[in-house]
Amino acid sequence: MTEPRPLALVTGASSGIGFELARQFAENGFDLLVTAEDPTIDTAAAKLRSSGTAVSGFQADLSTATGVDALWDAVQAAGRPLAAAALNAGVGKGGPFVENLIEDELAIIDLNVRSTVLLAKHVLRHMAARGEGRVLFTSSVASTMPGPYQAVYNASKSFVQSFAEAVAEELADAGVTVTSLMPGPTDTEFFERGDLMDTTLGQGPKDDPAQVAEQGFAGLMKGERKVLGGSAMSKAQAVVNSVLPDGLKAKGHAKMAEPGSAE
Repeated sequence: MTEPRPLALVTGASSGIGFELARQFAENGFDLLVTAEDPTIDTAAAKLRSSGTAVSGFQADLSTATGVDALWDAVQAAGRPLAAAALNAGVGKGGPFVENLIEDELAIIDLNVRSTVLLAKHVLRHMAARGEGRVLFTSSVASTMPGPYQAVYNASKSFVQSFAEAVAEELADAGVTVTSLMPGPTDTEFFERGDLMDTTLGQGPKDDPAQVAEQGFAGLMKGERKVLGGSAMSKAQAVVNSVLPDGLKAKGHAKMAEPGSAE
């Protein structure tokens, strides 16, 4: 009998980095459970099956506890151990904090922070109990700087980065690896969805999501704790941010993300 393929979970997998991460898993011997809020997740699942892997698509709103629990029920219903998970789902919103709708800001926290913790609790407990598994959190270079005009988004990614590094240390001897992927600006729907298209950031150069995903997957398989994703320029920005004072980084981000700055 042939050995069954390992199972991987990828969230936010209908497009962008999430879809490309799912493609990496599919092309490297994994079966997949992929999920996103929108119904196009079924189209994405069909595309991923072209590599010959078994792919299940699951539509769920992970910004709610109900959606997270429903997804985890689907994982358990597969009746197989979860070998890897890429917790990638996230959302952003540009604009001045005092003017943005509070509902939009809280939606960022619900998806980027709350749902990440809820799903990670399920996934990491499952893996720790088995003594094996790999988890990738999609963080961001944004986690390394205050984000004027993206104040809640950058803060949410700072949370994800700190959280990933903390649980990586907790699980260092448990057979479970935790990797944070830190891409720079990437060519996805993020900027359009976040009302950032009139900004210098939104109109500036962007990295290839396929490249970012390939780098993240490789780091995950090696058990690396942190992967700087994207181009050499994006990686250099993360390195420079590690030594610049926060006030200077905030001023620089403001110039890039201020509404109308692209004009």
